[in-house]
Amino acid sequence: MKKIVLFCCLFGSTTTFAQSFIPAFDRFSGKEIAYITLEDGTEIEGTIDDIDRKKGLIEEIVLLPKGEKKKRKIKAEEIKTMYLPASGYNKLVNASEQSFNAQKWKDNNVNMEIINKGYAYFEKSTVGIKKDVETLLMQMVNPSFSQKIKVYHDPRAQESMRFGVAGITMAGGDDKSYYVKVGDATAVKIKRADYDKAYLALYKDCPDLLKKIKDDHRWSKFDEHLWAYTTECK
Repeated sequence: MKKIVLFCCLFGSTTTFAQSFIPAFDRFSGKEIAYITLEDGTEIEGTIDDIDRKKGLIEEIVLLPKGEKKKRKIKAEEIKTMYLPASGYNKLVNASEQSFNAQKWKDNNVNMEIINKGYAYFEKSTVGIKKDVETLLMQMVNPSFSQKIKVYHDPRAQESMRFGVAGITMAGGDDKSYYVKVGDATAVKIKRADYDKAYLALYKDCPDLLKKIKDDHRWSKFDEHLWAYTTECK
């Protein structure tokens, strides 16, 4: 009964999910097609055989391309963008959260039709790591409203809470940090404690929004603020 109630709660309000960051997934299906675009423009479709990670970041994917019998190893530095099919329950939740926006953003470079089927989206970005700048393959958590500001999962962020469903552990609450990329700038880490000041810089060209959220700019509403900034500010 608890599982049924939880299912209803998750799927009962699509409009609420529409302005939310999607969960960052670390379990992917080996049965459905993954879509990978390499840095040289080559597009590869195939099923995932294995994924190697280091410090939470994907370093290499072993893929069986469609129509081929030989597996192919693809290193992260070769990949420009990719859509990986989330597995099991994660996939269902992902699809429910993004379905409201699947057709909304025609000018977005992200293919929301694919994401709406339960896929996680990754793209290459420059990222500030302490005093260095690295080029990394990052998982985006706001694909449907990322035109102005992109938000990436911090693979080493601690989440405020986690809960299990049918043996699968899923992210709950809000992450304690994200990597945030404004326009073409290098993505930088913003922590929960930073948002009290960071929101002023993020939305500085939208005084109406700053006025609106002045008295309530909690970290837990970061996704709502960014949704409003993307949809309401010029």
